[in-house]
Amino acid sequence: MTITAVPVIKNGCLMVRGKVVLTGVPDNVVVSPASSGSAFIGANSTSSSSHHVFTFGVLENCKFMCLFIAKIWWMIPRVGKSASEIPLETQMLLLEAEEESVLDILDDEAAAEPVRENKFYVLILPVLDGAFRTTLQGTKSNELQFCYESGDPDVRTSQALEGVFINSGDNPFELLKDSIKILAKHKGTFSHLDNKKKPAHLDWFGWCTWDAFYTQVSPSGIREGLQSFKEGGVSPKFLIIDDGWQETTNEFQKEGEPLIGGTQFATRLTDIKENSKFKVSEPDGSTTNLKELIHYIKENYGLKYVYMWHALAGYWGGVLASSETLKKYNPKLAYPVQSPGNIGNIRDIAVDSLEKYGVGVIDPQKVHDFYNDMHTYLASCGVDGVKVDVQNLLETLGAGYGGRVSITKQYHEALDESMEKNFPDNNLICCMCHNSDSIFSSKKSATARASEDFMPNEPTFQTLHIASTSFNSLLLGEIVVPDWDMFHSDHETAEFHGAARALGGCPVYVSDKPGKHDFKVLKKLVLPDGSILRARYAGRPTRDCLFIDPVMDGKSLLKIWNLNNLTGVVGVFNCQGAGSWPMKQAPESANNLKKAASISGRVSPLDVEFLEEIAGETWTGDCALYAFNTGSLSRVQKNKSVEVSLGTLECEILTVSPIKVFNDNIDFAPIGLINMYNSGGAVEDCKFEDVITIKARGSGVFGAYSSKKPSCCKIDKKDEEFTYSSENGLLTVNLQSDSNFKEIQIVY
Repeated sequence: MTITAVPVIKNGCLMVRGKVVLTGVPDNVVVSPASSGSAFIGANSTSSSSHHVFTFGVLENCKFMCLFIAKIWWMIPRVGKSASEIPLETQMLLLEAEEESVLDILDDEAAAEPVRENKFYVLILPVLDGAFRTTLQGTKSNELQFCYESGDPDVRTSQALEGVFINSGDNPFELLKDSIKILAKHKGTFSHLDNKKKPAHLDWFGWCTWDAFYTQVSPSGIREGLQSFKEGGVSPKFLIIDDGWQETTNEFQKEGEPLIGGTQFATRLTDIKENSKFKVSEPDGSTTNLKELIHYIKENYGLKYVYMWHALAGYWGGVLASSETLKKYNPKLAYPVQSPGNIGNIRDIAVDSLEKYGVGVIDPQKVHDFYNDMHTYLASCGVDGVKVDVQNLLETLGAGYGGRVSITKQYHEALDESMEKNFPDNNLICCMCHNSDSIFSSKKSATARASEDFMPNEPTFQTLHIASTSFNSLLLGEIVVPDWDMFHSDHETAEFHGAARALGGCPVYVSDKPGKHDFKVLKKLVLPDGSILRARYAGRPTRDCLFIDPVMDGKSLLKIWNLNNLTGVVGVFNCQGAGSWPMKQAPESANNLKKAASISGRVSPLDVEFLEEIAGETWTGDCALYAFNTGSLSRVQKNKSVEVSLGTLECEILTVSPIKVFNDNIDFAPIGLINMYNSGGAVEDCKFEDVITIKARGSGVFGAYSSKKPSCCKIDKKDEEFTYSSENGLLTVNLQSDSNFKEIQIVY
């Protein structure tokens, strides 16, 4: 349970639980209590403006982790100890406070409540406040500021009353969950994930056409890809037909002339239906319009779900204002205006180009009709859902529409209404949507991409992808199911990415080119029926990794934890020496360690948060730890640990299974399918009665820890051969039948 104490300003200091967090708080800063010990921080100005920057104190000598928009579309993490290290466009700030004051300044009148391990955590979260959006930033003199902007010169104010939310607690994961629930109830503009309907594709293996074909996607390419998966014995159950299927035009590209750089981003939508590639007749006489293609691939390749890609504004450059088909949506050409925060971090070539060439913006009053017409048509073709991309573009188009928050809210509400009508299973993937305008306007959308794209040809991006996705999931995972993006099964980092997705609690899908697959990797992720062993929550860094830099400090491994029904899982990744964070200079010590010898770290059962919730009353306090890559099995007390050593771009996955006592004299713990990355995801249930009965998913070698050798094992009531090692207690039995669920009985 989160321990709470309302933050207050006292003697020029911001106090949380009687401890000083910020000093030098200006007189124009105000704190107003919210619920459950949380509060809002605001400020007053002497002038009215659409863009304010308020200082609200000095932050020094305090471990922090923040998430910020490095480039307009995506967040990445940053750790540090003082406000000068907090970038522009910071959207979440988590502080680690000691039992003593953050700044060793004690308030004698306020007694702190006891905290676990003498630590507690302070969450400072910039939020939406009416028509305004807030972000954090630091100055060279360690002042912490908040930027308060509307994105429309005509939407002005002199007061920022509820721009920054602050809360504290002993458990950082509970703190985030409690805070997001408080905010969702108070603001009413978004919903916590617990109150959303999760889309149908999440538990099935998928294929996305993007890297396989980019915009050259075609019906023949799609069929070729699905056939090559089928021949390898691992068929996708969901398909994303990405960018390349729509009717578009580049007004600035003249036939026969070379492409003018940047104009490709100003390509605009001209129709809601598929382009000519999806309407042609094949040599064999078959028709390949979209409807017949989808019917064919579902019938022949066992697909359950087909999703289509489109941009939130229709296409990258919006819609063509002169299109006869689309003029009923009242589109107007507008020129994006980027915020000072965007310009101050990393500029993006797409938005810079659109500043020059413009965006065809659908009238917010008509955008519901646009989505409904497109989605109704797609649904009539057998499409089951959509991936909606390029969402943050709207933040640059708020002028004349009530500001960035207002236009985003209107588009999201329209999208939600169309989804509810046309795709009632809520089959929506949001993408390029990391600004808080989108995050805190997410009432119904239940899954979103959690990081920049997987980039197969960028070797220095691979470790950043894993690290940023796990850290971003701290915030995003309370509002949506984080989507870790596709990867390639036939890639030098396939095991690294596959392992991360196995414990990310996310969908698992690839973008392999036809014939370019590694089925050994895929079979560690996908069961014979096409389903995956998806963990219960968003995969996030373990508590002892929250304030370290797993990419550039040269010494730290990244650990990511999750829970299954009856087991925990910890993935350990060496992300050092293979890339650098944008906007950050590597220390000399880290530069010297590039591609160096392996790095060691320790893994404990306590790395898995909330493990006691699945352990049950008969838990001995010990756990069986099974290491996927080495195949080692250890018995470890919950407060002890084992060492893991990894080279750059290497990983290990440890299944953590609480050991329980059977018949007073046998210690037992199910592990799961030991040839799957997330082994414990295969354990559905385990009951101790006259015998031990396990309900398991999938097929393959099932492992368990047992302190004694059983007399026999039965699979679906039939005796089955088993192996047992008296050295480490590993019991294995082979699940060979085709049925998805099996009953395993262990008899002593």
